[in-house]
Amino acid sequence: MQPRILRLVPIIAACLFASAPTVAAEDPPSFRCGFARLDITPPPGLPMWGYAARHDALAAGTRDPLSASALVIEAGGRKCAIVALDLGRGPTPRMMAAIESEAREIPGMGPILVCGSHTHHGPVIELERIAERGGKRFEAAVDYAERLPKRIVEAIRAADSQLRPARIGSGHAAVDFNRNRQAKKRPKLVDPELRVVRIDDASGSPLALLVNFAAHPTMLPAELLEYSADFPGALRKEVEKKWGAPCLFLQGAAGDLSAKPVAGGPPGPDGFGAALATRTLELARGVVTSTPARPSIAFDSRVRRCRPRIDLANPLVQALYGRAFFPELIACAAAEHGAGVDARLTTVLLNGDLALVGVSGEFFSEHAVRLRARLDLPETLFLGYCNGHHYYFPTIEAASEGGYGTEPGICLADLGSGELLMNDALLALYRLMGRLPDESK
Repeated sequence: MQPRILRLVPIIAACLFASAPTVAAEDPPSFRCGFARLDITPPPGLPMWGYAARHDALAAGTRDPLSASALVIEAGGRKCAIVALDLGRGPTPRMMAAIESEAREIPGMGPILVCGSHTHHGPVIELERIAERGGKRFEAAVDYAERLPKRIVEAIRAADSQLRPARIGSGHAAVDFNRNRQAKKRPKLVDPELRVVRIDDASGSPLALLVNFAAHPTMLPAELLEYSADFPGALRKEVEKKWGAPCLFLQGAAGDLSAKPVAGGPPGPDGFGAALATRTLELARGVVTSTPARPSIAFDSRVRRCRPRIDLANPLVQALYGRAFFPELIACAAAEHGAGVDARLTTVLLNGDLALVGVSGEFFSEHAVRLRARLDLPETLFLGYCNGHHYYFPTIEAASEGGYGTEPGICLADLGSGELLMNDALLALYRLMGRLPDESK
């Protein structure tokens, strides 16, 4: 019997293999990107954001249009949305809740980073329908604020509909285009790095360009009551004209940095933006793009409750601030920050080698410089004014010197909060890289 069975084994095996279902090879993880831009210019008549001296003065018109530029990245089946806004700040908590709720209906959508450029010639977006928070005096501003989240989600959905196979590369270079407006000791610390992320389509043609740089867009006078994107808008326009693809400007850690006019160059935001665009294009042309070997998106999103330095819930404090700005705006600030400063931190690791660190405030430049030095990654983009706005986060050293951005009046979070948030970002990214255990679970 045994020899007979042994003779049957090859026949049985052949039958089994012949009848086994064929397993198709899995497609490799994809890397795709899509872009869209929508106009978000308000009508005239809204109070303008950025300068206390304006109080509640209303915009008389538009110098140049404001926009929401959205890039959706799909890597390994998960998506990330980056939205660059020509606004002074990131969305309010109420707006972010609406944006995230609707945008996450998009299949595969993960982290969402909505970043203000910090132009001081955009509209106030904090006002609400409640009378003491602006609903009675500023109905047009409240209407605009209520429509804004849907407009941002429209841009994200439009970008998602344009997804196509893509390649990616990045580069950075030091440029002499900003200066420290706060520091007293010398040499004054700056973050001179201009960073670009170049995205091409599958054939190598430009698809989009991300530009990350830190400098306050305050090159237009406060007396000008017209909407403007300031130098980021001029930079974007010049880059797109010569690059032939969309450009997104992402503001960095600009809490203590102003734009430094180019010696002998054209004056104002248009000339500065064009000069910075020239350096941007030089950098972008040297970037080599490729399809990621292992496309992936990993992320961490958290809120750190920071102790407030002043009591915004105190009616006397509100009255004093109301005189400096205007009462309805301060009532909104008290409602948002009265119980504490809930700073948002969003960290994204793209393809295992590109970090995006989004913070909801005006971080001083040394925070970004130190974070990058502590991270073992080829490229890190620091995104200020992202997913909210919690005013200034100076370094402890800067606070010890004093100066603008360090006082309790506009630095609401307890001193040292910026350092704690940078530690949070560092831990999150090393955990996303798989090099530290996640001990929070």
